[in-house]
Amino acid sequence: MRADAPILIFDSGVGGLTVLGPLRRLLPDAPVIYAADIAGLPYGTKSEAEVAARVSGLLGRMAERYQPRLICIACNTASTIALGMVREVLETPIVGTVPAIKPAAAMTKSGTIGLLGTEATMRQRYVDELESAFAEGKRLLRHGANGLVMLAEAKLRGERVSVDAVAQEAKGLVLQPHGEAIDTVVLACTHFPLLREELQEAYGKDVTLIDGAEGIARRIVSLSEGQAFSRERPDFAVTTGPLGDFEKLGDAFARHGIERLERF
Repeated sequence: MRADAPILIFDSGVGGLTVLGPLRRLLPDAPVIYAADIAGLPYGTKSEAEVAARVSGLLGRMAERYQPRLICIACNTASTIALGMVREVLETPIVGTVPAIKPAAAMTKSGTIGLLGTEATMRQRYVDELESAFAEGKRLLRHGANGLVMLAEAKLRGERVSVDAVAQEAKGLVLQPHGEAIDTVVLACTHFPLLREELQEAYGKDVTLIDGAEGIARRIVSLSEGQAFSRERPDFAVTTGPLGDFEKLGDAFARHGIERLERF
């Protein structure tokens, strides 16, 4: 393994920055390439076939071009749909992102957990399996809130995002039967922690919000144990969309140590 081989973090947009943050703290010397499929955003409204084909195709090309030591699919929708397919076609180690149902089940006091993600994630059998394995005896209520993805993207571009707008997208979780009993909400989309303050105000201080970013970062660390890291050039981010729009995210990426933005 080359010491300068990067970790590739892939997401439909900026949600993967919520994973990059804890990864930086744990592996500050690791070279990183961030890849945002802005041209394909949002994934939550697409069919499973569209997401699987797009993610596997892009990651195949990126693996060939960048020769990463590891790929993190920092997107719940992409992971729950395409993780198995990508692992079959690439020899590169792949870390996926799955809803943090297990820790939420251990944390809830009321026994009622909210699962907030995209519509595509909510309907996946993988989520059914996580519920069966880790939330037996609990009540898991799901809500697909595709609009939160674009609100998170807008927030990181410096646009004003109101609590009311976030609450409007998220309220369907607590308005369904037994929704008033929810005391723990799993943020099952990496974009959603970018709206943590707004979501906390929308749901109230007595509801605990949980996401899987720290666990994902620890998994990457575990798979990289014993490997040498050497940053031969500055880390950078690539987009499949227009570079001009991507450059509006310059400040957000700079806060995570990424100064250069490119078109893929």
